[in-house]
Amino acid sequence: MSYVIERRQQEKERRRADILDAAERVLAQNGIDAAPIDDIAREARVSRALLYLYFPDRNALHFAVCERALKLLAERFSAAVARHARGLEQVESIGRAYLAFSLEFPLYFKLLSRFESHPSEEIDPSSSEALCVAAGDSVHAISAAAVRLGIQDGSIRADIGDPFLIAVSLWGMLHGVIQLSMTKANLLAHDGITGQQLLHKALEMCSRALTSTLATKTASID
Repeated sequence: MSYVIERRQQEKERRRADILDAAERVLAQNGIDAAPIDDIAREARVSRALLYLYFPDRNALHFAVCERALKLLAERFSAAVARHARGLEQVESIGRAYLAFSLEFPLYFKLLSRFESHPSEEIDPSSSEALCVAAGDSVHAISAAAVRLGIQDGSIRADIGDPFLIAVSLWGMLHGVIQLSMTKANLLAHDGITGQQLLHKALEMCSRALTSTLATKTASID
């Protein structure tokens, strides 16, 4: 690759990143549905036409931000896994990391919720949506590897089933509980339940469902 071509590619990537940075700021301030494309272009200091060259519509822009969120989440999951040797503890650490992520990056969590509910149709392999799906698969792969390790080391039940299916199931359950704690805080309070109590109980139940009899006996001996 020539120097000129390389510089052009770097400039293109930098401008794309600038647009995404601007989109995040505008989305956080105005809300996902109320953020005008013109405001994002103005914040990024580009024309509306140029913005559409990078992202042909609002969905493409949202998917690109979701891809960012998922890449960050994969980093958080990898760091959580690295702190523990056994599979069960890795899965538990991933769960806590996801809770922390949802609190630290509420915009990312909201956009990921939109992504999860987006109608599943034929996806253009070169689209922002395809990149988002690939990033999501990478996140699930980290969790699946932790489940697989737990089965091998005896900390997770051997009859639990396919590790990737378990990883996606855990994601779905925890994601739903986090949403419930965020959107139904008043109803939970009416029943004498705090959001934190709900989240910790959900993690505890997931852990108990995964834990093998051998791991339970070992813990009681210790």
